[in-house]
Amino acid sequence: MQVNRRSFLMGSAGVAAGLAFGAGSSVPAFAEDAKLRAMWWGSNDRAKRTLDVAKLYESKNAGVSIVGESLSGDGYWTKLSTQMAGRAIADVFQLEPGTISDYSKRGACLALDEFVPSTLKVDSFGKDMLKLTTVDGKLYGVGLGLNSFALFFDQTAFQKAGIPVPTADLTWDEYAKLAVELTKAGGKDNYWGGPYGARYAYVFDAWLRQRGKSLYADGKLGFNVDDATAWFSYWEDLRKKGGTVAADVQTLDQNTIDTNCLALGKSAMGMAYSNQLVGYQLISKNKLAITLLPREKKGGPSGHYYRPALIWSIGGTTKNGEAAAKFIDFFVNDVDAGKILGVERGVPMSPTVREAILPHLNPTEQDTVKYVNLLKDQVGEYPAPAPLGSTQFDQRVFRPIADELAFERTTPAEAAARLLEEGKATIKG
Repeated sequence: MQVNRRSFLMGSAGVAAGLAFGAGSSVPAFAEDAKLRAMWWGSNDRAKRTLDVAKLYESKNAGVSIVGESLSGDGYWTKLSTQMAGRAIADVFQLEPGTISDYSKRGACLALDEFVPSTLKVDSFGKDMLKLTTVDGKLYGVGLGLNSFALFFDQTAFQKAGIPVPTADLTWDEYAKLAVELTKAGGKDNYWGGPYGARYAYVFDAWLRQRGKSLYADGKLGFNVDDATAWFSYWEDLRKKGGTVAADVQTLDQNTIDTNCLALGKSAMGMAYSNQLVGYQLISKNKLAITLLPREKKGGPSGHYYRPALIWSIGGTTKNGEAAAKFIDFFVNDVDAGKILGVERGVPMSPTVREAILPHLNPTEQDTVKYVNLLKDQVGEYPAPAPLGSTQFDQRVFRPIADELAFERTTPAEAAARLLEEGKATIKG
């Protein structure tokens, strides 16, 4: 059974109880005992891996305990907002490229520069990798691995249908034809070719980058109403032809693996982040494969870029900054920890860890590494950090408008106009 919320206590008797939260202090907390709170979202597999690394860390650091909490879907962001309001943010918490700028500017994150390189030994990652988690000149997080957007597909479904699998140079027009063919070949109710991707902001970003634009530019929306109309029209046309899952299936997707239409067995294709292939394969009875998102035209830009799959940040209200930084350093640099984590959170940033874990990866994990390598000559420049309000734009504007469109409560043109109007009111630069 999928558990939406799980809490883990990873400690031993005699550990100091409780935490005192102050106003952004990073005073080291290495007295006799240290107790850290960690919070993340993700699958049960991610929770287990994180728990195992925390236990390993405790075994190597006497007197340290970690209280971990794993949440699923939008519940994570609700909990984080509650913690921010109560000035009781977890010592270590998970963010992603689309949210680190937003939350660091809201004061949720502690700047990590004081811990580099004395505690956080991240020089081997390369300067460009640190830029991925740097906002306004300060380091606010440590990337846990590299990934990019991806198209996942059910190889078994393609074989049964007798349809050639997607290739790395697939165009959006070709994708649409594939999706419709797969729906027809499925021959059963409640099964379709692919997702109703209109509600995926990160896929829209890739679509825009293929056309010389981007989701955000100079702290504002980077597209116009014509771009949004074309995007929404594409997905509505495909839905009406039968190439996408029904609206009631798509709206189940809470940006978690277990709610995605591919994982639910409702579609032959899905769109997600490359590191998530590991989690998808764990709950899929069929063999899954991975390739690039479709592109505008053959030989044109892919719209892809390397990104930190996920990020550890330190809570802006912590009094355990040094202890939290030490745990993060262990998480990203310890070889034994790397073997536990594999590539579930992305291909490791540390070259040493990456080299050490490769022989231990299973075929699915190896596929994610091959995919990241495949992108080497396809990726473009990493975009500027998302502006303040981007999280709200995604959750409260972009997705709801796309859902209304899927339920035929609005038109592509009307949806596009609203997206621009409400988006401009939400994005704060």
